[in-house]
Amino acid sequence: VSGTPKVRFDGQGGLLAVALHPDYVHTGWIYLAYSDRATNGNNPNLGLTAIVRGKIREHRWEEEQTIFRAPARFYKPSNIHFGTRLVFDGKGHLFFSIGERGEKENAQDLTRPNGKVPRIMEDGQVPPDNPFVTTPEAFPTIWGYGNRNPQGLALHPVSGELWETEHGPRGGDELNWIRPGLNYGW
Repeated sequence: VSGTPKVRFDGQGGLLAVALHPDYVHTGWIYLAYSDRATNGNNPNLGLTAIVRGKIREHRWEEEQTIFRAPARFYKPSNIHFGTRLVFDGKGHLFFSIGERGEKENAQDLTRPNGKVPRIMEDGQVPPDNPFVTTPEAFPTIWGYGNRNPQGLALHPVSGELWETEHGPRGGDELNWIRPGLNYGW
């Protein structure tokens, strides 16, 4: 497929997740989560997770829309902990995960997207009932925080609860039930 976004494919970075819109048959939207390279600044190695959606026609990526891209000041130079999975809840929301990029203090900082499980609308808008949407200077997309390198994300098929797995340092991997506004400790 030609025309897809340029991906920062260093270390643990690259194309991280591909997901079809829940009503793909009617919308045609395909979502891509990937390691994005900062487009400004003097350091060309800065990166963070970004999400776009688009459609494929005749082997070409078209109609691309940015769904999530943090400001470049949040991008980090490391090649680790991009996290990322994409999960639709069937109610118009998209959950995803972002690693703390190798700096554990980022996961506790509500002014940063790093080390979080965000929730947005399928078109990238921020839901007005997100837990920190009215907290001054907090990143409004945050649903849960304190995550190290969340690479597993799924809805329980019966209860609809959001579950996440993340890599622990030197072992100690975690399985977390992600609930709004909770701190998962990293």
